[in-house]
Formats: sequence, C-alpha cells, structure tokens
Amino acid sequence: MNDIRRTLLWVVFGMSLVLIYDAWQKHTGHGSLFGGPAPRPVAAAGSSPGMPAGSGVPAPAAVPAAAGAAPTAPGLPTAAPTPTGERVTITTDVVKAVFESQGGNLVYLELLGYKDGVDPKRNVVLLDQSPKRLYVAQTGLVAATPGVALPNHFTQMTVVPGERTLAAGAKTLALRFESPLIDGHKLAKTYTFTRGEYTVGVKHEFSNQGTAPIAPQVYLQLARDGNPPEGESSFYFTFTGPAMYTDAAKFTKIDFKDIAKGSASHEKAADNGWVAMVQHYFASAWLVKTPGAREFRTAKVSDNHYTIAMVQPLGTVAPGASATHEAVLFAGPQEEKKLAALAPGLELVKDYGWLTVLSKPLFWLLDKLHGVLGNWGWAIVGLVVLLKIAFYWLNASAYRSMAKMKAVAPRVTELRERYKDKPQEMQQAMMKIYREEKVNPLGGCLPILVQMPFFIALYWVLLSSVEMRGAPWIGWIQDLSAIDPWFILPVLMTASSLFQVWLNPAPPDPMQAKLMWIMPLAFGFMFFFFPAGLVLYWLTNNILSIAQQWFINKQLGVLGK
Repeated sequence: MNDIRRTLLWVVFGMSLVLIYDAWQKHTGHGSLFGGPAPRPVAAAGSSPGMPAGSGVPAPAAVPAAAGAAPTAPGLPTAAPTPTGERVTITTDVVKAVFESQGGNLVYLELLGYKDGVDPKRNVVLLDQSPKRLYVAQTGLVAATPGVALPNHFTQMTVVPGERTLAAGAKTLALRFESPLIDGHKLAKTYTFTRGEYTVGVKHEFSNQGTAPIAPQVYLQLARDGNPPEGESSFYFTFTGPAMYTDAAKFTKIDFKDIAKGSASHEKAADNGWVAMVQHYFASAWLVKTPGAREFRTAKVSDNHYTIAMVQPLGTVAPGASATHEAVLFAGPQEEKKLAALAPGLELVKDYGWLTVLSKPLFWLLDKLHGVLGNWGWAIVGLVVLLKIAFYWLNASAYRSMAKMKAVAPRVTELRERYKDKPQEMQQAMMKIYREEKVNPLGGCLPILVQMPFFIALYWVLLSSVEMRGAPWIGWIQDLSAIDPWFILPVLMTASSLFQVWLNPAPPDPMQAKLMWIMPLAFGFMFFFFPAGLVLYWLTNNILSIAQQWFINKQLGVLGK
C-alpha cells in the first residue's frame, strides 16, 4: 500500500513539474509540450507573399484581382496591406467599427464596454489591420467557372453616403458599399448594426448585367495572424485559432500549425454550420441561419497569415437577374447564453476543454448564484460551498480515513524502524495494524479523486468566462480575471495548503514527507500568476476542507499528533 501511495505522490509531483516547465517553455517563446502553438513573430513588411494551394473553385484568399481592384499577388501580403481608398468609421453604443472601401472589409473593431487587459485606459480591440496585427473579416464572390471576374475583397467599392453614428433612440444603423460594374457583374454589401448587439447583418446583392448566365459563390472569410492575444498568460493555455461547427461533426478547433502543414482535419462540406476565430474571452464568427449547401476552407495564405472561410453558391443567375445572400457576423465577448441563442453550438467557442459536460451545468449554477448575490466573487464562493455540501459525506469518509492514518502513524513508523531490513515482514505487520484499526490506506485518496473532475471543470468555467473580466469582488480585488495586485489571495491559498499538509497524516517515508510540503509551495508559486477568481475558488475550497477536516480530526482525537 505504501508503494501505491508513493507512486501516486510522485505522479502528482511529476505532473506539477511538467506543467511548470511547459509554462516556462511558452513564456520563452517555445512550443507547448501539449501541442499549443508557440507565439509566432509578426512578419515584417515586405515579406514575399505565399501562394495558397487549391484546385477547382479558387480559395477565397486567392481570388484573382478583379477589374477596379488594387494590383495584388495571388495571395494577400504577409503584413497588413497598405490601406487604399476610403476608411469609414461606424459607432454604436457597444462597438466602434472601421471599414475599408477596398473590398468593403471590416478591418477594425473596438469593443466599447470592455477594457484592454494590458492597458485599462484602452478598450479591447478585437479586429485590427495594422503593422503589428492582422485580424479582419472579408467577403466577396468567386465564380464556379475559372477565368470569370467577379467583385471580391480586393475590389475598390464606393461607399454610399449615410449616417455613421447610431443616433439616440435609433435601433439600427446601416452602411452600404457598391462595386463598379465588372464584366457586367455588380455587387452591393450592406452592413446593419443593431443597438446593444455584437452581431452585424451582412447582405450581399449580386446583379448580372452581362449577356450570359453565371453561377457565383459568396465567401465569408476571417483572416488572422497566428499570434496569441497580447497579454496572454504563460501559466495557463487557452486556445487561439480557427474553429467551425456542423451538426454532423459538431465543434472542431483547428490549430494554426496544422493549417501550415496542410494537415488540418475538418468537415469540407455540409448544408449547415458556421466558421469562427476564437481567442480567450472573445470570438468572431460567420453565421448563415438558413440551411443550404456550403464549403469550409482553411488556408495559410503566407507567413503568419491564416484564413478560415465558408463558401456558398448563389445558384445560376440569368442575364438581367439578381440574387441576394444574407449572413450574420458576430464579433464580441463569449457570453454563453447569448451565443447559444445565435446559432447551434456557437456557445462552444467558450473553451471548457474536455470537461464541457460538467462545465456547462456548473456555469449555469454560477450564473444563477450571481443573479441572487449580485457579485461574481461571492457567486464563486457560493458555488464552492454548494459543491462542498454536495460532496460532504464523501469528503468526510476521506478525512476520517486520513485521521485514522494519522493516529496509527507512530506505530507504523516504529514498525518501519524495527523491520527496515525485512520488507516482507514489515508489510505484513503494517497490514495487520490496518486491519485491527479498520484503516484503508487509500481511503483518503479515492473520494478526492472522484471529485477532481468537478473541480477541474469549475477551474475551466472560471478561466473561460468573460463575465469575470472587470468584475470586482471586495476591496483590492477589482477584476477577478486579473492577477491579485497585492498577492494576498495567493499567499493565503499557499498558507492554507500548507496547513492542510499539517492536518494530514505524515508519510512514514521521509522523502514522501518532504514531498508533501514541497507540493503546496510549487502550486502556490503558479497561483501567484493566476486570475484572482481562480485563486479565490481554490482558497475557498481549502478553507472549507480545513474546517471539515479539523472537525473530524478533533472528533477522533488526532489533532496535533
């Protein structure tokens, strides 16, 4: 039994060291041991554009420049392209958006209700096209027949005059772009913003003024560099990259490095689904609410420039006829309930890892507690209290087992000294003591292992929930998603973990005993760099565990032994 306990301890300690080393690897710019992409440097301006592979219908990023477009290579430049034409700024109550007349692309989106994690004086900038960043939303047309020129996201378009700021009392604000006539084909894009919403209605109107029928396809594309968001922690990994969803394949995350190697695995076609770009707390997604055939494409356009796109046919459009297509662009915070209402599976961009089945009901309960308590910090405390109540008897069983182990520890130590040269006799004598005292050496481990998935799931709930950003608790904690500015919570969490070690039975093996004291210090070091909400959760759990264990130890008379 001691061998099993020793093995468990070394496994836990070994994993702790691996996690710390992995965090250091990412902090120093190397790749994660668990497959997370290493931060990629922003390509310098003037890098050679790459040539995306593809056959059949041209990949959206490789659409040939149409008449009226700025001269371009077959792929987008590696660095953000030099803006051409007019820039139009739209302001609503929740966003500030900037469009370029070249392609009518959305090239900047500022979220007015969210402060930047690095500089609280600024707002969060989700989309941006600048020398340092590339993250834009693009749309255009491609033709099923090669060689046919259609307006695309390079085409220079005309901005229709109109309001640029959402007026007081107004519910919506529209912005319209119109392309020139290209070989008898014309495209108009209308973006419609709605008060209080992070969704934008996007309507494409195609008219065929040529002499032959044509079968255009509309593409909805998100282009991004592979860099993690500025200020992302090195001590925990959150996913950044493309994602998609279909009813058949469900939610699929796509790693940048897999796209770069040409090995990205995802659905290629369906009659439903959406595409997205995901990062910690925020996401963007192209949604089409009506069922219909669509293709899904990913590409590495050039160095550190990746795209994910959804392509839909508009059908055959006869000369003199027109066709319309309507989509929704979401770009904003990962508010779970609102995302779920927008499209099937969209709430899954909020990354809960492999314990989603537990995390979703835990967030539901946390949200309900917040509705009652009115404070996310106290909601975290309340949720931990409810979990401890739910597992009270399971914990009691574990603590009783540990208390009994602490009571017999002096006898076990004496046996180890007496039979140190006779391991078989020592094992038999120890098992006799355990039988007489009705002690199960693993009785303190198994109940805790049963609960671990729930507490790991709650960890991911607190790490992923954008509701924690800027949410105060008490006094010095004004942002549960940020590090405790005075490090009070991490110090208390480490101290409480060390106190728990004192309450537990000391392992007979001196090496194990030292390890039991080292582990809380190792974990405590990591928690100095964790968001305050996560530390509050662990601290609350520790305090409640100590209270229950203290009570049981006192009942059994083993305090101080």
